[in-house]
Amino acid sequence: MATPRRPAPFKAKTHYTEEELILLGSLSLNPTEPPNKGNSFLLERAVQGSAPSDSELLNSAMKRVIELERIARAQEQDIKIKDLEIKALEKKINRMQQHHTENTIRGQRELDLEENCKKLHQKICEMEHFLSDYGLVWVGENDEASSFSTARSWNPDISAEATFQPDFDLILENIKDLNVLGGEGESHIEYQKRGARLKAPESVQLTIYKNGIIMFQGPFRSYQEKSTQQCMKDIMDGYFPSELQNHFPNGVIFQVTDNRDVTFSEKRPWDEFPGPGHTVGSLEGNIQETTKKPGLQLSTNQFLNRLPKSVARGGQLVEIRESIREALQGPVANEIPREILLNSPHLELEQSYSPPKNKVILTLRIRSETGEETYKVRMLSSETFGDLRKYLSQCRPPELSSYDIISPFPNHVYNEDSCTLEEAGLVKNVFLVLKTRSGGKQEIQSEITAQS
Repeated sequence: MATPRRPAPFKAKTHYTEEELILLGSLSLNPTEPPNKGNSFLLERAVQGSAPSDSELLNSAMKRVIELERIARAQEQDIKIKDLEIKALEKKINRMQQHHTENTIRGQRELDLEENCKKLHQKICEMEHFLSDYGLVWVGENDEASSFSTARSWNPDISAEATFQPDFDLILENIKDLNVLGGEGESHIEYQKRGARLKAPESVQLTIYKNGIIMFQGPFRSYQEKSTQQCMKDIMDGYFPSELQNHFPNGVIFQVTDNRDVTFSEKRPWDEFPGPGHTVGSLEGNIQETTKKPGLQLSTNQFLNRLPKSVARGGQLVEIRESIREALQGPVANEIPREILLNSPHLELEQSYSPPKNKVILTLRIRSETGEETYKVRMLSSETFGDLRKYLSQCRPPELSSYDIISPFPNHVYNEDSCTLEEAGLVKNVFLVLKTRSGGKQEIQSEITAQS
């Protein structure tokens, strides 16, 4: 009996055909996993010796692709969940680290405070020991003094400037519109016993400062006051101030003085610390400050003229003006009007070369509004009233720039600054009077005298 031959040794195949690769791919790596229906079908066909068709191969490939996509989506979802868990853990770690840092800083601060307390306690003990050497004992302050000092302590919220700050540009712009509505430039006829005259509408003096306003002749009103804030808000909204409605139901004209860069300071004899205050940490600049209220101030004579000459006291007439004058001025005689000399620069230029020919030189004696000053102005007749105003402004404060120049009989007001003295008929030495304008136009009085 012949023995069976062992199989001939051959090298393992490293290249497979397409059918063999499909057959190998259909085999599951897990022997316990049930084989795929499509793959098992191909396996059966391969065992039977017949090759699978193209449609069968395509169906098998599609099923494998779908299965791989399902696995990829599941893994992607798993990755997203793990990313969220990682971010949550990172936030938790950051919070724990921050909390640990804060605890460390708080602990260090507590240690520093304890160290300072120990040092202060040691100093107090040394001071008490020093006082005991001289037979002294520190008794401290009572509760009333402590509460009083606490009440008088500095409060930055109170001493700081108010938060309300008006829009100055908007206020000035709205006042122009309100003046038009109030009748600026218009006049109405006022009938009197001897005739009629044109009268300008009433006006309100309004001076704006950095820290408040002055309306009429005062008092000063700070922006911290609610009434002042309401007044400014009404103007910024385009309305007349509601506080003036009862006095001026048809509106009123405002004569505004813009001092937005000047701080008004009231003189109060009870102030504990005179001078401007400064907030700690603020920058000190060039602060303009004034204590003078706008408008004309009454002189001593004007004040005395408003008083009665005498009053009845105990059945007798008593003169009071002289006693009040002495109380205000002391035993000084009556005030003497001050004379101020002014020369035109054109006149000085003409006289520096040669005596002027065909040039009329006028000497104008002009009395001020209060009568306390007399301006003696020498100028050429060819110069204008605008030049005269310019010369007068050299020795007058800026707030007195609104005035009229009144000539002698027949009474006349010179409002044209471009008109020359010669054109106005002033060819001799004359005496003029200055008078403050009320509203727009000037009312002429007949008490003016002339000199030649």
